[in-house]
Parts: sequence; C-alpha cells; structure tokens
Amino acid sequence: MRKYAKPLLFLDIDGVVSLFGFSSDMRPDGRWLNVDGIVHLISASASEHLHRLAPSFELIWCSGWEEKANEHLLSALSLPAALPFLTFESDAGAPHWKLPAIEAHAGDRPLAWVDDAHGDAGRAWAAARPAPTLLVATDPPTGLTSEQVDELERWARQVSCGGSDSSRRMISP
Repeated sequence: MRKYAKPLLFLDIDGVVSLFGFSSDMRPDGRWLNVDGIVHLISASASEHLHRLAPSFELIWCSGWEEKANEHLLSALSLPAALPFLTFESDAGAPHWKLPAIEAHAGDRPLAWVDDAHGDAGRAWAAARPAPTLLVATDPPTGLTSEQVDELERWARQVSCGGSDSSRRMISP
C-alpha cells in the first residue's frame, strides 16, 4: 500500500458547521452569522473541530457557498488562512451534484467527506472508489461532533501510515 501525504477533507457547511433543523426551544450552542441576508447558526464547536483536523488533513470547503465560505467563515471560525474551495458546475449526468468537482480535485488521493446529505449515490461512489475514502454523515441540528473528529483523526493516521484500502466506510451521527 502506498504511503500518502495528508488525506483530503472535503467539508460541507450547511448541516456541518452551520446548524439547522433544531426546534426553537432546543437551540444548540453557537453564534448567529448573517450571510447575504440569510442568518446561520454557526456551531460553537466548529472552530475547535477544524483546528483539530487541520494537522491531519488538507481542509477543503465542499459547499454551495463556494468562495463565500472564506469570505464569511474565515474570521467567524478563527481560521489562520483561507481554505481551498470547490466550484460546482451543473452536470445533469452526475449521480450527486458535488461528485464531479470532488473527483477533479482529489484524483486518486485518499479523502474524507463530511456532509449531511451524501445519499445513496455518494455512498455507492465511495464504495467503488479505488483510493481510501471515508464518508462522515452529520445530523444538521448537531453538525460535526467531537466523536466524529476523533474517528477522522484515527482514519487519517491509518491512511497516512499506509493503512489498507479497507479503510472505506461511513460514520453516521
């Protein structure tokens, strides 16, 4: 098995960093952020989680926010520098709207993808991908959890040390 540099970590925003779907009497900890007239609740733990993951992964925004992610989240999450971001084009033939951009960016590198909506198409793609691939499914009212960050760090260590291709799996909330 080939030893890799850091694996890639594709990060969705809505349902991962920006929380939604919670009842008004059960609002999670976080702070409100106005993004072009739309108010988002940014998870109180999102900054800590991303800072923990940065040494183990190359972080990449994988969200419909595209370039707006850095514009609005860089200071909100106390990130030291802008993250690369994917740009999505309409591809009616793609099984999932994010996959063409993810494939183009990742090539044959190991990757983890954190999203609240992988769907069957994303799971089938990950299972068929020859490189180590980990899908992390978040629950939108909760977002990325400490337990999921722990598992991502373990997976990154395994892959970076030349772990087996059997490291394809899915973490759910």
